[in-house]
Order: sequence, then C-alpha cells, then structure tokens
Amino acid sequence: MKLSIIGTGYVGFTTGVCFAELGHNVICVDNNLEKLDKFNKGESPIFEPGIEEMLKRNLENGRLSFISEIPPAVKESEIIFICVNTPPKEDGHVDLKYIERAAREIALSINDEYKLIVDKSTVPVKTAEKVRETILRYCASGAKFDVVSNPEFLREGTAIKDVLEPDRIIIGADNEHAKEMMIELYKPLTDKINVPVKFVNVRSAELIKHGANTFLAAKISFANLMAYVCEEAKADALEVLDAIGLDVRIGKQFLNPGIGFGGSCFPKDISAFENTLNVLGIDMSLIKAIQQINELAWQRFLKKVEKELWVLDGKVIGVLGLAFKPNTDDIRNSPALKIIEELKANGAKVKAYDPQAVEKTKKAIPDVQYCLDAYEVAQGSEALLICTEWDEFKALDLERIKNSMVTPIIFDGRNIFEPSRMREIGFKYFGVGR
Repeated sequence: MKLSIIGTGYVGFTTGVCFAELGHNVICVDNNLEKLDKFNKGESPIFEPGIEEMLKRNLENGRLSFISEIPPAVKESEIIFICVNTPPKEDGHVDLKYIERAAREIALSINDEYKLIVDKSTVPVKTAEKVRETILRYCASGAKFDVVSNPEFLREGTAIKDVLEPDRIIIGADNEHAKEMMIELYKPLTDKINVPVKFVNVRSAELIKHGANTFLAAKISFANLMAYVCEEAKADALEVLDAIGLDVRIGKQFLNPGIGFGGSCFPKDISAFENTLNVLGIDMSLIKAIQQINELAWQRFLKKVEKELWVLDGKVIGVLGLAFKPNTDDIRNSPALKIIEELKANGAKVKAYDPQAVEKTKKAIPDVQYCLDAYEVAQGSEALLICTEWDEFKALDLERIKNSMVTPIIFDGRNIFEPSRMREIGFKYFGVGR
C-alpha cells in the first residue's frame, strides 16, 4: 500500500521505517530540513537498536523516502498517518496545534480520491472528531475520506519489536471500508504472527493508550510505595513485590521500585488523562497520587545521599545513567537529570556517564564533568549513584570501581546489584526498598 507519515518524531520515524520493512511504500514528511538530510543519508537522529540498519535498507530498496511538503505525500498515498508532536501545555492539557495544522494541510491536498486519515499520535478522546471537522471545513467539496484512531504502544529501546511483533493492534473505526483498509495495511504482519486485532469505536481507541499508560504508571508508583513501606518496616521490597507479582491477576512487570518513571509518554499521558477526568467531572485523586509518589521516588533517593554524605558541598559525586531508561538516548523527564540539578544546587561536583545520552545531556546541563566510561566516573568520587539500569553497569568490574573511589559508597537507584554481594566486596551500599 502507499502510505504517508506526517511527523518523524520517535513514533512517526519508527512507524514509517517498520511499515516500509513490511513491504509498503512509505513517504515520511517533516519540516525539519536538518533531520531530513540525516534521514536521506541513512542516519538516525535517535538511538534505537536496529533502526539505522532498517532505515538504510529501505532507502536503498526504494520503499522509504523523506520529504518536507505534505501535499505531494498526501496525493501519492492511500493512507495518511498523523504522527506529529502533542506536547503538554503548562496547565497539563495537550497542545493540539500540530494536529490541527496537519489536518488543515491534508484538507487542502485531498479531492474526490478517497483517503484514510489515521490518528497515530496519542491524543485526548474526541480528537478524531475534531480532525474530521477541520478537514471538512478546509477541504474541497466532494472530498472523500475517513478518520480512524490507531494508537501506538511503542517502548523506547524495543520499538522495532513493538511494531513488528506487537501484543495487540487497536483500530478505532466507524465504518467497514475503513476497517477493511486497516486490515489490508496490517496483513503483511498478521500473516506472519498471531496478533489480536481489536476493532473498537474511535473514542474507545483514543482512551485506550492513556488508560494503559496510566495503569502501568500506577504499578510503578505502587512498587515505590511498597519500597517506602519496606524500608520503614525493615523488610525487602524485592521479595515482597516478587511474591505479589506471582499472582497471575497482577503479574511481575512494572513492579520494580526505583527512582521513578520518566520519558515523554508516561508523564504527558498521565497529565492528559488527568485533564480528561477533570473535563468529564470525575475525581482525579488516583492520578494525583501516582504523580506524587513518582516525584517522591527520586527525592527520597536524594535524601539517602544527603543523609549518608552529610554535607554535599564540595564533594565529588558520580552519576551512572542519564537516559530515563536503558537502550535509548532520551533524557526527557529523566529522574537522573533532576537528581544532578539538585546535587549541583547543593554544591556537589558531579561526574557523569551514559552509554548513549551524554551528548544530549551536555546541552541540557553543560557544567558537569562528562566521562568516557563508568571507571572514569568512579575515579576520585566519594559516592556513585546508579540512575539507569544499563546492562553495561551490571557487568562492571566492581573491585576496580571500589579501588578507584575515595570512599566506596554506592546508591543504587535501580536495584541492579545484590546488597549482600556489594557489602562482601567492601561497598557501603544503599538500594531502594532493600
């Protein structure tokens, strides 16, 4: 099929490359000329395992292209995906101006040749209706189109797998023709793997992504709440949560205490869902509690550091991990950056390293000593803070780390090490809920 992807952020770029890999002809549109130049050279502006190789392969076979104008992409396509940014406003509402602009430009480019418009961006309920109204307002008379919702469930670090081996495909469509086109779109995938395709109405589809992310965030905040309880009760949160997760109704995924969730999706989607509840007149206390516990997670971790080191001013403190999670270079809403800013505000000298996110962090926080590896961070440090659970950190030579430090103290914000082993090696070790 012939597709166009409007917006090449994380979702649009990954979606476009993966649909090309499935055999579709894909035109990706973005107004950032510098980024388009990278794409056309086969260079990925984001770190995502496997994405650059797939990008190059589909550029070479002619199934994937990148342009700066929407009209030619729309005219060449049967299906148009809207994958533009939906940032939060200061009041927490989703800013839909990029969705509206995309809808207007689509409207000016369609005629009597049927087009299927797909909302892929995560948006509040009733957005598809507004997209339809906008297109009707600005399109030529006789234009034929439908608008459907097809929410994405991509996880940074495993995005290719999430597109090509999804655990479900959700399609919000209100007529049979739109459903048939979406079935054809996903046929190269559904012919290969047994994946449930769930058809729902458009409003239901729009609520599913916000609801799913809020529920997953609630599990993380519950895990952190149990960690606080276990620390005060002198119990082990990992033992407690492991046993709780054995209940098949609950499951073990996302029951991991730490310094809180970050990234672009969870904070933004939870805030958007909170505003949806507010608009509908529904109590928001559960959502507020999830957010409050998440903020408390990194703050409690920092208080452990302050309590143990007493005075932070002038002390050299190493931070391992800057990205909000492993296998990505995304630092948006990363707890590590919040911790670094607080350390600096208290006079600490911060050394930091991340396998992928150093360059982006340098732009956000320039006055930090960025190192080439974890061993350089450890050299001369009075404490090490582990903020991202990269596999590279789990495989460190801990004897070498200990011997490089002024005082061998580790604050493990992701519980990647076993406390008893760390103490045997000679570290003073602090985990979360341990």
